[in-house]
Amino acid sequence: MPRPSRPELGPQLREVYAALLERAPENRIEPDLSRIRRVMELMGDPQNSYRSIRIAGTNGKTTTARIAEAILRAAGLRTGRTTSPHLHSPAERIAIDGESVDEETFVQAYRDVEPFALMVDEESRAAGGPPLTYFEYLTAMAYQAFASAPVDVAVVETGMGGTWDATGVVDPDVTVIAPIGFDHQEYLGETIEEIAGEKAGILTSRALAVIAEQSEPGAFDVIRERLLELGTEAAIEGDQIGVLSRTPGVGGQLVAFQGIAGRYEDVFLPLLGEHQAHNALLAIAACEALLGGGEQVLGADLLTEGLATVTSPGRAEVVRQAPTILVDAAHNPAGAEALVATVRENFRFTRTIGLVGILQEKDAEQLLATLEPLLDTVVVTQSSSPRAIPADRLADVARDVFEDEDRVIESASLPDAIQRAVDLAEASGDQFGGVVAAGSVTLAAEVRDLLGVAEEV
Repeated sequence: MPRPSRPELGPQLREVYAALLERAPENRIEPDLSRIRRVMELMGDPQNSYRSIRIAGTNGKTTTARIAEAILRAAGLRTGRTTSPHLHSPAERIAIDGESVDEETFVQAYRDVEPFALMVDEESRAAGGPPLTYFEYLTAMAYQAFASAPVDVAVVETGMGGTWDATGVVDPDVTVIAPIGFDHQEYLGETIEEIAGEKAGILTSRALAVIAEQSEPGAFDVIRERLLELGTEAAIEGDQIGVLSRTPGVGGQLVAFQGIAGRYEDVFLPLLGEHQAHNALLAIAACEALLGGGEQVLGADLLTEGLATVTSPGRAEVVRQAPTILVDAAHNPAGAEALVATVRENFRFTRTIGLVGILQEKDAEQLLATLEPLLDTVVVTQSSSPRAIPADRLADVARDVFEDEDRVIESASLPDAIQRAVDLAEASGDQFGGVVAAGSVTLAAEVRDLLGVAEEV
C-alpha cells in the first residue's frame, strides 16, 4: 500500500496556508463577532453584495450546501459556496460555480483580506483581545472571493454552532437548521438544549427558515421557541415539508419530496442513505424559499438537472471496488448511526471490516459502540492529525466495546491498516466482504488520498 501523498500545494498556497495555521484553530470558538465584523466593515462589507443561504446543524450541513448550490446553478444563478472542514486542500473551502477555486484565486483572496486583517489584529491586541482566528480569516476570504467573482448567491455552512460563528456577519435570505446532536460539547454546551440554542442563533426575523426534523425533542423545543420569539416564517420537516417516499437503487435513490411550494415525484438523487434524502429535502426547500419566497414550484427539469450533478466526497463514498471500500467522515454518534443504516440498506456484505481512526476530542467509546453491531472486525488506526487518538489507546477502547480481542486489530500505520482491512475482507473466500472507513474527516481524507481519489472533490 503506497504512503500518503496529498495533492501537491503550490508554493504560494503553502505559504498562505501556513500563515493561516499560525492563527487560533477553527475548533476554538472566540465568542465575539467584533473582529470579523470590523474586517468586513473595513473591506466595504462585501458579504452584502449578494443573496445568501446560511446552514447550521450537527450533521448534513456540507451535503445540504452542495445540493442547494447545484439546484441554484441549474436555475441559472452564479453561486458561491463555503463549507468546512476541507478534505485535501484549503482551496476546497471556497467554491464558485460548483468548483473549488484554483490556487491563484485562493491566494488572491488571502492577499485581499491581509491588510485589513493586520489592522484588526493590531486593534484587538491593543484592546487586550486576540487576533483574527483561522476560521474568521477564511470566512472573510470566502465572502471577498464571492464579491470579486461576482456571484448572485452564496451558500454558507457555519463552522461550529451558530450564534458566535464567524459566518454570521452575513444577513441571510434563508436559514437552514439541519439535524442537531451531540458534538463539540466543550464549546457548545453539555445539553442538547444548549447546543440547539447555539445553532438557533442563525435564525433571524427576516430570513425564511427551513428546519429539519429533530430526533432530540429538546432541540426542536429550543428552535420553536426562538422562531416564535423572532416571528420567523418557517418550513418545518414533518409539518410543511417532508420526504414522502424513497426507493434505494444503484448509485442512489428515487425520492418523492413535499416541498414548501409543491410536490416532487420520482426524483433521482445520486447519493446513498436515507439521511441524504432528508438533506436533499432541506436543500430543495431552501431553494424554493430563495427563488420564489416559498410560493413557486421548482421546475422538474431544473430539479433533475441540479441533482444529477450532486456529489458528496467522503460521505458514504465508494472509493474502491473488489473489495468495496466505503469512506465516510462520520465522527459523532449520530453520523455513525446514519452510516450504519446506509451500509445495511445499500450493501449486502457478508463480512464487514471497519477501519476506524478518531480524534481526541470526540466520544470514541460511543462512536465505536454505534459501529460495533455492523462490524465483524475493526482495524483501529490513526490519521496524521496531531489530534488523532494513538492507535494503541483507541484499540484499548475498542476491545472494551467489542468485548472480544479477536475482533480488534491495531495498526498505527494507515497504509498498513488499509491493507490489513482489505486482506480481511478478501479472506472471506466466496463471500462478499467490504471495508467501511470512518471516524474522522482527516481519516476519510487520507484514505481517499491513498486510494487515488484525492483530486475528486
